[in-house]
Amino acid sequence: MQDQFDVSLEDADLLGEVELTTNLIIAASESEGHLSVEEIDAILGVVPRQRHET
Repeated sequence: MQDQFDVSLEDADLLGEVELTTNLIIAASESEGHLSVEEIDAILGVVPRQRHET
């Protein structure tokens, strides 16, 4: 008989978010001041959008 409470709680999306949050916490704790938006984007792997001229 299988134990109904023996379930995997691993969620790939959640683990990714935890890793990103952890990276931000570590960077913030190592920084002497506030992190800039550019620094935060780099930690999160955000790629700036290219602006289209109209």
